[in-house]
Amino acid sequence: MTLKWSAVVVAAVAITLCGTTNIVVAVLRTGEVPVVVNMFAIACASVATLVAVIAHLNDRQQGRLTALTEFLVARLNEVDSHVGDRNAGFVEGYLLRQGQPQDAAVVQIAPRMHGRRLMTGGED
Repeated sequence: MTLKWSAVVVAAVAITLCGTTNIVVAVLRTGEVPVVVNMFAIACASVATLVAVIAHLNDRQQGRLTALTEFLVARLNEVDSHVGDRNAGFVEGYLLRQGQPQDAAVVQIAPRMHGRRLMTGGED
């Protein structure tokens, strides 16, 4: 936000100085302000205006992105709360339909045989 307003101030000062310089020189002397001075003031004002517009668009984009992120987080939390409950019920219902008891016994895995290798189909 600071960048935008700084650019607006720079543009306003550049235009004011350009206008004031041209008026003062026209009133006090019969000559004109050099073209380089006018072009420099116009270039400063143009660049500052462009920076202000880009900074404003960036602020708007950040605001929209923040709102979208908050909406998405809220929606995902809502979906997670519903799906988590349904998945838990689904697993319990599946186990009950299969006729398996809820608490299964723990079976120990057979010990490995130390001298044998598994063949994968290729030559080692």
